[in-house]
Amino acid sequence: MRRATGLATAAVAALAWGEWLNWRWSRVLVGDRAGASTAVVVLGYRNPGPTANLINRWRVRAGLRSTTADGTREARVVFSGGENGAGRTEAQLMADYARSVLAFDGTVLLEDRSRTTWENITNVIPLIEDVDRIKIVSQPAHALKARAYLRRQRPDLAAKLVRAEDYRLGEWVLVKPLLALYGLWALRVLESDERTVSS
Repeated sequence: MRRATGLATAAVAALAWGEWLNWRWSRVLVGDRAGASTAVVVLGYRNPGPTANLINRWRVRAGLRSTTADGTREARVVFSGGENGAGRTEAQLMADYARSVLAFDGTVLLEDRSRTTWENITNVIPLIEDVDRIKIVSQPAHALKARAYLRRQRPDLAAKLVRAEDYRLGEWVLVKPLLALYGLWALRVLESDERTVSS
């Protein structure tokens, strides 16, 4: 009985830790900038198949809900991701899913050359320079890494970063501890000032 209680306590603690860390990452390097126009950048994930995979489908949904959050009036969605090895790009697969399955009829732009997160940011910059606000959508740790890369490449644009809707309490709860462990490893490349929660 005592062992079962200990295991249950450990499981609850792991779930709470994963939830907290993902929540925290979603609030780093973002502000509360106002503005009429918003670019929502959705980063692709390895997708060798002919249709959007589970991770990319979730990212598309999170991207689309980010277009309507916090009173956004004018939003464009930028899908970013290069060749998937099957003659298509991650960007195109995500756009197809947004249009054909989710019936999204807003403005969509494609960035279809990137193979890394650094390239995602480099290549979307010309598509987002003219907006008032920028949201980057992915799993929270990956989105934070991308925001840090934008800050390194274009501090003026990083000042336009605001929170996306890629964190929701309880969403992916069972895998959030694993996402948190992976995030700690992936974010080791960030400087200490790139890990600070925005005020």
